Amino acid sequence: MTLQIRLTQVFVDDQDRAKAFYTETLGFLAKHDVPTGAARWITVVSAADPDGAELLLEPNLHPAARAYTAALVADGIPAAQFAVDDVQAEYDRLSALGVRFTQEPTTMGPVTTAVLDDTCGNLVQLMHYAG
Repeated sequence: MTLQIRLTQVFVDDQDRAKAFYTETLGFLAKHDVPTGAARWITVVSAADPDGAELLLEPNLHPAARAYTAALVADGIPAAQFAVDDVQAEYDRLSALGVRFTQEPTTMGPVTTAVLDDTCGNLVQLMHYAG
């Protein structure tokens, strides 16, 4: 038996805004959007791997979730990391769409990263490993 990552999450302060940002701006595909009472089970997937790992846009309804995400942002720590083929090209594309970056493309050895604000309470790191 091999462990696989099938689902991970980011806490978001607005599920509708998060779904729009992750699909319309970043380019993920909506996989599930299921009502679950006061919130919804919303997942997105990579267009390059629609049957791959899902990202759950989890509402930060619990005070600890809000404190956790606020602490990460205050310390400049990304809540999620996404691989891209070309960090500079994604930075240029997303900047043109009005996305706010807290870190411009930076190369550190074989890794290039940039960090953006997802508009829903998180920082997200784009990364490319050239190793």
